[in-house]
Amino acid sequence: MKLLVCIIEDFYADHVEKDLREQGYRMTELSSSGGFLRKGSTTFLFGVHETDLDKLQQALKDACLHVESKKQRKDKKTYRYTSFLIPAANATPLLINT
Repeated sequence: MKLLVCIIEDFYADHVEKDLREQGYRMTELSSSGGFLRKGSTTFLFGVHETDLDKLQQALKDACLHVESKKQRKDKKTYRYTSFLIPAANATPLLINT
């Protein structure tokens, strides 16, 4: 099991979320403000099996390209999102007793 952390420009975020949910992907969305890449961004967390990773990455790319084809970008970007892949096989759940 892997954790894919995807920090995506707000320009793409709404459509990517909708498109991937329609394809059956489950994700956690973390909205925040800050200076990462100096633009507004949204972070998505995906739990994914290694065998499905290529399919998920292609779905992310296709969703971004679909947004670009529908909305005309005024500036050309060299990136759409930044992602980090973290092994989650040895993750230990945090349990808090109250």
